[in-house]
Amino acid sequence: MLQNILISFGIILTVAFLAAIIISICENEKRAALILLFTAIILITPFSLLLVFPFFTTVSLLLSGIILSLLILFILPLKGKPPKPSGSPISGIDERITIFSRRELMQNTLIFSDYYKQHPEHKSPDNIFRKEPGLLSLQTRFAHTYGFASAEASFATVSYLAAGVNGQKSTKKQNRDPETLTKYIKSWAKKLGALDAGITELQDYHLYTVAGRGDRYGKTIHNSHRFAIAFTVEMDYEMMSAAPAAPTVMESAQKYLSSGAIAIQIAHFIRELGYDARAHIDANYELICPLVARDAGLGEIGRMGLLITPKHGTRVRIAVVTTNIPLIKDQKKNDMSILDFCNHCNKCAVVCPAQAIPKAERRQISGTLRWQINSEACYTYWCQSGTDCGKCVISCPYSHPDNLLHRVIRTGVRRNFIFRQIAVKLDDLFYGEKPKSKNFPSWILSESEKRNFN
Repeated sequence: MLQNILISFGIILTVAFLAAIIISICENEKRAALILLFTAIILITPFSLLLVFPFFTTVSLLLSGIILSLLILFILPLKGKPPKPSGSPISGIDERITIFSRRELMQNTLIFSDYYKQHPEHKSPDNIFRKEPGLLSLQTRFAHTYGFASAEASFATVSYLAAGVNGQKSTKKQNRDPETLTKYIKSWAKKLGALDAGITELQDYHLYTVAGRGDRYGKTIHNSHRFAIAFTVEMDYEMMSAAPAAPTVMESAQKYLSSGAIAIQIAHFIRELGYDARAHIDANYELICPLVARDAGLGEIGRMGLLITPKHGTRVRIAVVTTNIPLIKDQKKNDMSILDFCNHCNKCAVVCPAQAIPKAERRQISGTLRWQINSEACYTYWCQSGTDCGKCVISCPYSHPDNLLHRVIRTGVRRNFIFRQIAVKLDDLFYGEKPKSKNFPSWILSESEKRNFN
């Protein structure tokens, strides 16, 4: 009787390992698959020998006890001491001080000289990135003619969308039930390609105080909308796995375009109902998207300064629509398990080629407890590599594909503080402390073909 139970347990264990191995192979994670296979052989062998050598009953029973104890520990809701909430900034920031605004400053112009008179501390680090070839330059380390041209095409198309971020609302206001409308907008966003959507009340600290890009440069931002609709769009795992090579910037640019198109459509839809609405898309933001998305319940802001979503990690792009149409806001979900995991996990900081991500604990900055990256070092690397890197994004343990294996792991991470610490070490074991970049997707030109076409 006991032998039959143990043999049955061994069969279940075999099926579980087989599923995990197949998933790892499908993800092109050979290291993880081999470690799982080796572990499976060690654990399952005693169970498979029971019928021939009954004395393996004791060994199998001991193994079963250990495995079941670990599973029980895994499912127990042990919260531990939660980290302190991040809090919210005291106020918004001037977009002109951001690296994406500073990179657009043209030398030998009045705006250029005025900026560095006011912020002399930025001149030296900015001179460094200006000496590099630049993002999407074919003189950079990861230059790829077709890949870079594809990314540029996506960014150019995003710029064409800029005309639709604002617009005239219909003169015929249509009053709708907020609950029904909220449900419709979220469902439609997902139908259009969004992963998830959330709604929060727009706060002053969400907004930039002064615009810093394009023809909006230097203009005070006035946005009196009550609500902000944030949604995420997934970046493809295979494309991002080639980080920091060309496929990452191709995918990043494409998903800026995808999220931008969805935002434009939703904003236009709301204006058709007779209410003001503005889309916030790449290079046309009046606000800080990760903060809005966090407050809308879509995730937490992690060590690398990006939104970490529960199912896709940082492997997302965000767009926002602000509006005064009556909506039902979502409850802000303070997922302390994500912040606690980040406290123990330094993988993004370890893999960062520019060493721009802090390894130390969070600190108080403008009223919020957070990590702050070295944006100058990060962007300088972009200008050297020609891509927007993405190494931190794909290395984040939360960014693994949303399949059965990783859902099970994420469940344990969310429920159990002990398992969170174990999961950090397991991720290093199975995927490497510094995961290697994967090959380009097969449909993209090989390196030899790339050289022939340059």
